[in-house]
Amino acid sequence: MHNARWQPTLLIRATLALHGVALVAIIVAPEHWRWTLGAVIVNHLLLTAAGLWPRSHWLGPNWTQLPAAAAARNEIALTIDDGPDPVVTPQVLDILDRYAAKASFFCIGDKAALYPELCREIVRRGHAVENHSQHHRHFFSLLGPRGFMRELQTAQITLNGITGQHPLFFRAPAGLRNPFLDPVLTRLGLTLASWSGRGFDTRINDAERVKNSLLRKLHNGAILLLHDGNAARTANGTPVILEVLPAVLKIAAAKGLRCITLRQALA
Repeated sequence: MHNARWQPTLLIRATLALHGVALVAIIVAPEHWRWTLGAVIVNHLLLTAAGLWPRSHWLGPNWTQLPAAAAARNEIALTIDDGPDPVVTPQVLDILDRYAAKASFFCIGDKAALYPELCREIVRRGHAVENHSQHHRHFFSLLGPRGFMRELQTAQITLNGITGQHPLFFRAPAGLRNPFLDPVLTRLGLTLASWSGRGFDTRINDAERVKNSLLRKLHNGAILLLHDGNAARTANGTPVILEVLPAVLKIAAAKGLRCITLRQALA
């Protein structure tokens, strides 16, 4: 646990204030309950929208690009989600070695426990293993404070126990969350990270489309997202990431961009 104090965003502070005012209004002027209820409903819709927008900063700090100092060094971050995968991840590691690129692997605790040696190999090759929850449940964004704490803390223990490397970053499953997540991240000393560009490579099996989506966002300071776990397959059965990654890394190198881990960007 960390001793950092949680700092609510403007939206969260406004929400707390609104609920206090609404309570007083119901007591003092109950005849206006429809207006009061309407204001609360609109507020909750806004909170929901913020949680459904992965790159939103309304619910708390969120890395959607690298810090200015890293961008000034022409650095980018490649982030790889949903692994480790026993078939795909070793091939991804070989591609990264070929281009002298480093990446941050957002691993699922349960999968890491199934393939611990693969997680250790990720770290041995100079990459980082970060927290992508313990179970990667579809209803993750509906959890409350205890559920978030259980998912994140269990994954922290699992991943640290396997690799000896304490995760510093967290990415929510599908990028979805709610206002209860940020205080938990603060308590665990984790930083939320989303992305600058993604190719939807778990759903799109056209490697060319995925590649072009990523290249449109390829610039200094970018955080790119691909998947080694749950990867879509091309028409010939190849995981999309294996066709896209070499092309992206080749063009990044031609542009003078260097792939680093998220934790290296903290320096």
